[in-house]
Amino acid sequence: MMNLTFPHKPPNNYYYEFVPFKSDYVSIWISCSGIFTYNSGGKSSSIWGFYRTSSDKYYSPIDNKRVGKVVDIDKTTPYSAMIRNLNPLEAAFL
Repeated sequence: MMNLTFPHKPPNNYYYEFVPFKSDYVSIWISCSGIFTYNSGGKSSSIWGFYRTSSDKYYSPIDNKRVGKVVDIDKTTPYSAMIRNLNPLEAAFL
């Protein structure tokens, strides 16, 4: 695991993990500290996104093994780097 200055604060009962992915990428995982019965109380994690150290940019995930497109960190949420595709009505309420 490695430390990375990350702009989001984790939601309650969540924490981030920064794991080296490729030579110049870090995978960012969001993990829940709650207990779930489906995995016998084990850790529950999901990929948040990726960070490229050489360019200082964040990327959305395609899945946990494939890096997607560059994202504006200000348009991401604490839960995911995937940009939400809102229709005009949804955008008016957010």
